[in-house]
Amino acid sequence: MKIFTAQQIYEADKSTIVNQQITSDELMERAATQLFTWLHSRLQGAPVKIHLFCGIGNNGGDGMVLARHLQEHGYLIGVHVVTYSEKRSQDFLLNLDRLKERKIWPNFIGPNDELPKIDKEDIIVDAIFGIGLNRTPDDWVIKVIQHLNNSRAFILSVDIPSGLFVDKAPKNEDSIVRANHVLSFQAPKLIFFLPQTGIYSNQWEILDIGLDRDYLNSVDNVYELIGKNEVLPWYKPREKFSHKGTYGHSLIIGGSYGKIGAVILASDACLNTGSGLVTAYIPTCGYIPMQTALPEAMVITDTNEKMVSDIQFDITPTVIGLGIGIGQDNITTGALKEFLRTNKTPLVIDADALNIISKNKEFLKMIPAQSVLTPHPKELERLIGSWQDDFEKLDKAKAFSKQYDLILVIKGAHTITLYNGKGYINTTGNPGMATAGSGDVLTGMITGLIAQGYDSLRATVFAIYLHGRSGDLAVEQCGYQALTASEIIDFIGDAFLDLFNVQEGSGPQEEME
Repeated sequence: MKIFTAQQIYEADKSTIVNQQITSDELMERAATQLFTWLHSRLQGAPVKIHLFCGIGNNGGDGMVLARHLQEHGYLIGVHVVTYSEKRSQDFLLNLDRLKERKIWPNFIGPNDELPKIDKEDIIVDAIFGIGLNRTPDDWVIKVIQHLNNSRAFILSVDIPSGLFVDKAPKNEDSIVRANHVLSFQAPKLIFFLPQTGIYSNQWEILDIGLDRDYLNSVDNVYELIGKNEVLPWYKPREKFSHKGTYGHSLIIGGSYGKIGAVILASDACLNTGSGLVTAYIPTCGYIPMQTALPEAMVITDTNEKMVSDIQFDITPTVIGLGIGIGQDNITTGALKEFLRTNKTPLVIDADALNIISKNKEFLKMIPAQSVLTPHPKELERLIGSWQDDFEKLDKAKAFSKQYDLILVIKGAHTITLYNGKGYINTTGNPGMATAGSGDVLTGMITGLIAQGYDSLRATVFAIYLHGRSGDLAVEQCGYQALTASEIIDFIGDAFLDLFNVQEGSGPQEEME
């Protein structure tokens, strides 16, 4: 599912009006009718007070139309207009007149006006600002927003929470509505998925308002939302006369004294994701634990007892997962440098291998093109430098990816994969996955898919989806607190099966470039 910029949405509105031969007011009516249908289907005429806080632009116009529909169906409403500017949009004024024709008299709120009483049992519809906001609201408007947030009433925001910008970070957290639910027109917004801005949207849904499909399909967007419908077409079924060699040989290099478990988790995940063969390269201290915990994997040991010191092997792997539990000893750093200098096999690099590379940036030029880097936030900062906000982080990460021709994974609640100027935002996963070893599992899963012949970008995006879905299925059995990395592995098979469960879905399929 494509994610659009504010400008692209404005252009889609214009294209819709022209190609469908409707007026802007009719498009507003269509959008607000969708809002009403969503709300009415849940309230069913319940005797609850609904406060509609409207701005004086088109977002406020949506609120005006919604107020009219609610009043027509017998709901108890209060309409409050936040007069933050002398300018009014034409469609706002048109629908304000329609309200007055029905004897609905809005309460106009200015800088010195008393704010309406809101009970915690009431519902607030936030239609103050839309996607066009480009500056922090005035202080008195911020007080209105704080009044809404402090009311403890359920807040439903129209399109986005008022006070948020679409394409930059907010400067004042008090200036933003904290929505319980957001109804976003036509497509989700990037701000729903970033840590700094996603906290203002507890839940969100898409309302299809019939914007011009031809225009939307033609837009060259930067970010896409990845769900089941996007990854299912990539699934590679197994052939009857195939064998283990058909599905690749993964080599997992890592481990150090006390951290052999990371390699066990990555290797196990790699096997469960479908790699035909898996070999672990580890220090000698890990031989017995590895062979005992995972009899399906083969093992090559380093000459050093406690750390990786000289990466030598006589196999020809399809792909190499590198860095889990490997440590940052100087001996290991030297071994990694020598290995990168001669290696031509695709890599999936994680954990301390990333930290070593961050300290030795010249190593980056030795990494094969389209290798995958999977840093957590601090590892990412060490790689690309610090950032002021999430938008700068994405810009710096995209530039880093392009400079070194690498696939860069930004782990988080909505993990984002970046490559060639594009971003792929994951929709699966849950807070229970913030647990030791979860990243090792992901490294193994990406490695396992690349081994089977998935190209590196699709393997990464697909593995991230499956990793999150495995965690979602697992958490249904054990709860957030008890979820472990081993249980994520146990549910990888279920995540594959779930791909073919037609009751699940996440939106229209878009082809990945």
